[in-house]
Amino acid sequence: MQIQIFQDKESLHRAVAQMFIDAVKAKPNIVLGLATGSSPLETYENMIKDHQEKGTDYSGVVTFNLDEYIGLEGTHSQSYRYFMNTSLFNGLNIPLDQTNVPSGIGDVNEICKAYEEKITSVGGIDFQLLGIGTNGHIGFNEPGTSFDTRTHVTALTQETIEGNARFFESEDSVPKKAVTMGIQTIMDAKKIALIAYGSKKAAAIRDMVNGPITEMMPASILQNHSDTTLFLDEEAAALLKAR
Repeated sequence: MQIQIFQDKESLHRAVAQMFIDAVKAKPNIVLGLATGSSPLETYENMIKDHQEKGTDYSGVVTFNLDEYIGLEGTHSQSYRYFMNTSLFNGLNIPLDQTNVPSGIGDVNEICKAYEEKITSVGGIDFQLLGIGTNGHIGFNEPGTSFDTRTHVTALTQETIEGNARFFESEDSVPKKAVTMGIQTIMDAKKIALIAYGSKKAAAIRDMVNGPITEMMPASILQNHSDTTLFLDEEAAALLKAR
C-alpha cells in the first residue's frame, strides 16, 4: 500500500485525475471502476477539463460504478446514475452505453448477478477509484460485510444514512438499501486508488492502514491488495503521523 499526502485538496485531486488520464492514454480500452459521493467530484472536474483542453479520448473506455441506491430511478437527482452523467460522463466523449451503474429498480438480486457477470465478461476492472466512509466502508460494504462478497444488496447503517442525509430533503428521504460491488469484486481490480480528505476520515484511515485486517473495518482488506495507493490530505493522514 502506497501513501501520498498532499497539503491541499486541489493538488490531491489533480494527482488522482492525472493517474486516471495517464491510464486511459496507456490503454484506450481500459475498464475503470468509479465512485460517487463528494470525494471524487474535483477529480472528475479535472478529468473533464483535461478532455476539453487536451482531448484525452474516452471513446473506448468501459466503466463500472460501485453502487446505487435501491428505489431510485436513474433520472432521480440523487441517484448515482444521474450523478455520474452530470458529474463526469456528459463532459467526456464516452458513449453512455459503455458506462455501467447498477440499477436500483427491478429484481435487484438478478441485477446483482448480471452486473457481476458483465464485469467478468470484459476481463475485470483495471483501475478502481474508491472513497472511504467514516466507518471504514468501501462502496456500500458496511462493517461486518464478508470479505468474499460479490455484487449484492446491502442495508445501510444509520451512520451512513445520516452521512448522506445532506444530499436529500431529509434523513427520512435517504434510501435504506443499496446495490454495491462486493469486497471481493473490489479486490479483484488490478489497481486501486483511494481518496480521503478532512479530519472526519482520519480515524478510518488510521485503522485501515495500522489496524488489524477485520471485517469490522472493511477498508482494512486493502492491506492485502497488490497495487493500492492512498491519496490523502494532511488532515486525513494526521493520525498516521502519530504512530
